[in-house]
Amino acid sequence: MCSRTQKLTVVLASASPRRTELLEQGNIKHVVMPSHCEEVITSQVPSQVVEELSVQKAEDVYQQYETKNTGDFLVIGSDTVVAADGTILGKPKDKEQAYQMISMLQGKAHQVYTGVTLLIKKDGKKIRKTFHECSDVHVYPMSKEEIREYIATGEPMDKAGAYGIQGAFGVYICGIEGDYNTIVGLPLARVYQEMKKYIYGHFLARSEKLLSFHRSGSLPDRLSFLILLLLLFPIFPASAQKPLL
Repeated sequence: MCSRTQKLTVVLASASPRRTELLEQGNIKHVVMPSHCEEVITSQVPSQVVEELSVQKAEDVYQQYETKNTGDFLVIGSDTVVAADGTILGKPKDKEQAYQMISMLQGKAHQVYTGVTLLIKKDGKKIRKTFHECSDVHVYPMSKEEIREYIATGEPMDKAGAYGIQGAFGVYICGIEGDYNTIVGLPLARVYQEMKKYIYGHFLARSEKLLSFHRSGSLPDRLSFLILLLLLFPIFPASAQKPLL
């Protein structure tokens, strides 16, 4: 998709099957290398927390991958939290905590924040982009019995905020405002747009330099430039080219 100019290995710093599915949905081929670093949080602001943790995960995997591989690559680090009335809700430790979390969410709106860090090694240089997205989730009122029945499915125990929007909890979702994929765990469209900017965009910058050289070069230089253009921009239609991600 966005890496049309060269093959680039994309590394997902997460074992989340949901994030893997989203990348596959976007036709972004990747390898999975989960981060095992100790998470350090220095803020209580949800947007800052997810960005901070995404940086830590991406940096950890970047160092691991760089020691064993050569060439250019891109690491995607991501973290998601649920916030209700400004309070961050992580993964529940037990069923009782899951009950408390869902009780806080039912009958009103809350926010889901996902932070993403892209670490790119390109031409020997390290480039970093960190951002976050936030979506509002509106939940229908739930009875105590409904909360306990949902917890009994086991679904809440490995999810921030004790629920998964793409699972059985979906029957209690009144509506959302923002990107659905942010709630699932990775704002796919934003990730793709940033990847284009920081990978494909660097190629375009080099193309501008080549154009400048073409305008001022001698006839042999201009002929060499035209040959280079044919190599970079094949005459075959884009549909005939294989995706490189």
